[in-house]
Amino acid sequence: MIGLAVGHGTGPELADVFERVLSALAAGRPGGADVVRSPRLYHSYVSLRRDHDVAAVRRLTAEDADHYEAWCRGLAERGTTAVFRTAINAQSLYLVRRRLRAVKVDLLAADGRSLLLVRDQAQGFYTGENTHTEGEVTRTLTFSREITGAVVEHALERARRTWPDGRIGRILMAYKFHLLDGAFDAWVADLSERLGVRIEVFQPDTVNRNLLAHGLPDRTLLIAGNEWADIMHVVLLDRYGSDRQENRCTENVCLDPALRGLVEYQTVHGSADDLAGRDLVNPVATVRAAALVAEHHAGCPGAVAAVEDALAVLDERGIHTPDLGGRHSTSDVVDALLDVLDVSGPDGVRRDAALVGGP
Repeated sequence: MIGLAVGHGTGPELADVFERVLSALAAGRPGGADVVRSPRLYHSYVSLRRDHDVAAVRRLTAEDADHYEAWCRGLAERGTTAVFRTAINAQSLYLVRRRLRAVKVDLLAADGRSLLLVRDQAQGFYTGENTHTEGEVTRTLTFSREITGAVVEHALERARRTWPDGRIGRILMAYKFHLLDGAFDAWVADLSERLGVRIEVFQPDTVNRNLLAHGLPDRTLLIAGNEWADIMHVVLLDRYGSDRQENRCTENVCLDPALRGLVEYQTVHGSADDLAGRDLVNPVATVRAAALVAEHHAGCPGAVAAVEDALAVLDERGIHTPDLGGRHSTSDVVDALLDVLDVSGPDGVRRDAALVGGP
């Protein structure tokens, strides 16, 4: 069973794209892929601000967060390992990520170099709570030794899976640790000794300066505070990635033991409320998320490679939505992609979507 959570804006359109592509990729698997949608349509920031005052925004934000957390926990209890979520209001989202202890993982690779970015979404400013008084908002946030340790241990485990020969070029942490009275870097020093690895902690501006001046070595594991990693993601893509941010999807792994490693896939782009209902939103990131879910959670080996081959054909044919300079609708792009999955490749092997998952 695969979870599907839908937000306002272009969420309903992209949810339909996800289901179409996943269904095609899993067609050769007995029973296909069983998708269960959350019964709630979650707010985007635009839908929250439309006709709602501050008190209503606070209430709806909390309701969305509580509902989404409970829904994810319920899925995990039933054995679900993956959720695809379209964009929702960030404040609700980060409340949930704190509660589920989520990290975002993105492998950036280009020109023979790779960088594994693990973004700590479980603590820091983004996950804070607000208290309102007249003319003032006070935001309270938390860092903890326990969560820092869980994030680092998961990052190392992912690095060893990514580079199974065990060679990691460098392990860096980018956090505003100078604001935490020396506690944070002391925790990391203890972790480094206990885990038997060298972990270097830097201020984000130092990482930026070194990145611009020297670059980072191949196979850098970069564990980053949420705020810096959010801002720098597009810069890191420019340096270490080979694709536009709008075309990418990422995964969020829940480290709360009760979630059993539930993975949430999402597009990197936002809710694009201005495009809602116009059949013009770029579906590529959603298509890629469907391929990852198919291959890693629905028993469809080869799904990712098949979809990447199909996307390459669409590139050659100039089939793109307007944001990529094309003239095609969302539906046009998805229709073309599913058609391409049904044609033979240059090796003569039939790339049929129904065969991607095997018999």
